[in-house]
Amino acid sequence: MLSKKIINKKSIRNKFILQLVIASVALIVIFSTILFNYIKISIYDDIAKDLKSDAMFFARTIRLNENIIDIFRPNQRIPDARVSVVIRTDLPVGISYEQFKKNNKHYIELYYPLNRKNSSFVAVTKDVSSTDVLLQKILKNIFIINMITMVFIIFYALFLSQILLSPIRSLTNKLARLNENFLTHIDTDDLPSEFMPLGSSINKLIDRIKTFVKYQKELFIGIAHELKTPLAVMKTKNEVTLIKIRDAEKYIDTLKLDNKTIDEMNKMISNILEIGRQEGAQFERPVEVDLIAFVKEHANNFKLLARNEKKDIVIDLKPESYVVVTQPTLLLHILQNFVQNAIKFTKENNIVEIQTYNDNKGFYINILDEGEGIDESKDLFAPFKRFGDKSGSGLGLFLAKGAADAIGATLFLKNRKDEKGTIATIFLPFVNFCEIA
Repeated sequence: MLSKKIINKKSIRNKFILQLVIASVALIVIFSTILFNYIKISIYDDIAKDLKSDAMFFARTIRLNENIIDIFRPNQRIPDARVSVVIRTDLPVGISYEQFKKNNKHYIELYYPLNRKNSSFVAVTKDVSSTDVLLQKILKNIFIINMITMVFIIFYALFLSQILLSPIRSLTNKLARLNENFLTHIDTDDLPSEFMPLGSSINKLIDRIKTFVKYQKELFIGIAHELKTPLAVMKTKNEVTLIKIRDAEKYIDTLKLDNKTIDEMNKMISNILEIGRQEGAQFERPVEVDLIAFVKEHANNFKLLARNEKKDIVIDLKPESYVVVTQPTLLLHILQNFVQNAIKFTKENNIVEIQTYNDNKGFYINILDEGEGIDESKDLFAPFKRFGDKSGSGLGLFLAKGAADAIGATLFLKNRKDEKGTIATIFLPFVNFCEIA
């Protein structure tokens, strides 16, 4: 039961050992079979050559009419062979061999043509039982050597698997020591070349975690500051109002200001809740999305929003179709944020343009507004950073950046070359693509 449990366990080490042992057994069996057959063929070839040499000698002696009777008597040339002259009409014209067993002994018989007219042959018969015994011993020794070799292979496989897995254990130990307060890169110089891509990927993940932790800390600090300030202002106004008895209108004005502040705080809290919803959307299953159809569909919805503010949206979408694997909810969140900002900062009677195109690096979605531009030296994606004279919580771009990181996209904000506004770019790298239609 224990061995079965180990074999069924999903372990790279166990699979490696099992495959190495199976491959080694197959190679050893094949090599041993070839070796044994080579030895056997070589021995029997030598016997066949000796029999042929002896048969030629006796055939030559018979043709010279020497004492034929003497050649059939045991002699030093072939003491363990029997020579005779036979008539066989069923044999081929040339030299032929036959093997047979008699009285539990194994014989090889060679027929050498003596006279083709009367179909006579010199038959040389040799007992090869001792050769069979020798071959059995060789086969037994090969089997024993193979068993010993297999034991060494198993121990070597265990040792080799330990060496191969040592870099993974080292990476595991280093990762186990990491936490949100202690995030350091893994030294890829100490890793084998095969594990360097893994080490580099882990370091990239660590950088993303560092960025996430940094933004989370900034977010919490910003939330505390942004909520504390209006509360302090409300408290001060209320205390000033309550210092002395005032007209009803003064109390009404104070309550209206309080309500306005509360509305602003509610907007901020809604944006904070959006962070939680966005993190939940990161677990959405990626699906195939035609980016051109996706942008076109939502651009039509954005047009209604723009026209309500006396602005318009135009689109320039290329190519006709482009399919990627992504999370549409997060992608829409990014697109919606950029388009809403573009509408907000574009002046009345002007347009917002949405462009799409692709190259050998990936796919681009550009949103061009006709506003006042941006300060490119500032971190526009930091939380609670407000730019321009428009109201807002300062969390929109921060949330868009988080969504982009989740789907592997990159965001860019820069001023237009014609100095007419800003270009917001969503870049989806080529690795996200599953098909080009």
